[in-house]
Amino acid sequence: MIKILLGFLLVMASTFSYAQKQNWKEEQLMDPAQLAMAVTNNKDLPMIVCVGPGANIPGSVNIGMVNDKAGIAKLKKAFQQVPKDRKIVLYCGCCPFEHCPNAAPAMNILQAMNFTNYYLLNLPSNLKKDWIDKGYPTTNN
Repeated sequence: MIKILLGFLLVMASTFSYAQKQNWKEEQLMDPAQLAMAVTNNKDLPMIVCVGPGANIPGSVNIGMVNDKAGIAKLKKAFQQVPKDRKIVLYCGCCPFEHCPNAAPAMNILQAMNFTNYYLLNLPSNLKKDWIDKGYPTTNN
């Protein structure tokens, strides 16, 4: 009985933790096909910012992981001179959203800096499955 209760508490804690981390709205998720088309056509490109372990999308600014003070400071510095209404797409893709240590902090920073036109690339599984395996452009193409 105690094992069942502990298992239930662990599931509830992880669910609560995910709910705390997911700080974006559905309309803030950008469809990968939409960004891939903009990158392929080199037209209407937003500022594309990688907040994960490696910038694999052509034209993206590589900030690196923002799950610590140094990464957060680097992201804030990168956005100091960016107009608040600039269209921005953040992506990580290191792992599923519910485990990602970078997406929520990056979204928090843009919100705190009063940006108004920012999105998170919808990579619910990871960059490989949701971008690379679909044949979207990469820096290795």
